[in-house]
Amino acid sequence: MAMAGTEIEALIRAEFPDAKITITDLAGDGNHWAAEVIDARFSGMNRVQQQRAVYAALKGKMDGPNGDLHALALTTKAPE
Repeated sequence: MAMAGTEIEALIRAEFPDAKITITDLAGDGNHWAAEVIDARFSGMNRVQQQRAVYAALKGKMDGPNGDLHALALTTKAPE
């Protein structure tokens, strides 16, 4: 099942309300997405910790082969 970019952004924004979030449909099929999340809360966190925090915000939408979100290329960082 395809997932809308607005839904992905809304899930992330619920956990990171002040973040700069950019969502891109990589294949035009609603199944392969890229997300860039820039948030001050990432300061002091390594990249794995940052990405785990964002995946947790997706509330299971990427869990297993039956998840609503098939693929998400994720870039996270603290603002410069």
